[in-house]
Amino acid sequence: MTSIANQTVAELGGEWSILHRQRRDHIRLDELLHRLEAAEGTGQRTVLREINRLVFPHAFAEESVLWPALRRILPGDEGERLTLQVEQEHQEVNHLVVRLDSEELTEAERRPVVERLIEVLREDVRDEEDELLPRLQQLVGVQQLRALGLAWEAVRRTAPTRPHPTVARRPPGNALAGLPLTVVDRTRDALDQGAERAAAPTAERLRRASQALADVAGRVERVGVLRVGEDPSTHVEDPRA
Repeated sequence: MTSIANQTVAELGGEWSILHRQRRDHIRLDELLHRLEAAEGTGQRTVLREINRLVFPHAFAEESVLWPALRRILPGDEGERLTLQVEQEHQEVNHLVVRLDSEELTEAERRPVVERLIEVLREDVRDEEDELLPRLQQLVGVQQLRALGLAWEAVRRTAPTRPHPTVARRPPGNALAGLPLTVVDRTRDALDQGAERAAAPTAERLRRASQALADVAGRVERVGVLRVGEDPSTHVEDPRA
């Protein structure tokens, strides 16, 4: 198998192929991870927000659209094995970002968490580009790759943008969680961006509103039906509880 990292856009099936769409996001992620390695303090938090807004919609669309398709397409238990490995990596990313979002870590304590996040994200990219996606490429034609790309892109553009570790990594739980958590996350994004630009009194009100919505998201995540469908290895209690 040839890694999708070493193929042209045409070889990947064109602009709308799921293979090209995946690699495009991976290239952007690599740029952000290099920036994160050099960042500190406020700059580090800014890069982490950019990574979150790239990684979490990307992963949500994989778990909702792409991995279920792979479990149907790949023979035997191969799809189950490969997608579960990536789902476990996604779950670890959720936990690491939740830790970094807390205000409890000192700057010295944050550094090993950031380093582990970078390591896991790079492992995830390698697993997808070198093994999982080339297997998909071997088994389906260009038209199906483009159909998956269209479906994946539609979900990615309307997906949650923050970590939600207790929501299932598979349907039906993650599919049901998508709409309410997307509304909450993207509202929080707007509030946080406003807080960065506003004067002190207004900024504080916007931050409080964002935190109130974070509490709402936590309650949504713990709704029982949203935790249904995933493998037991990624089913965990809320680390923020």
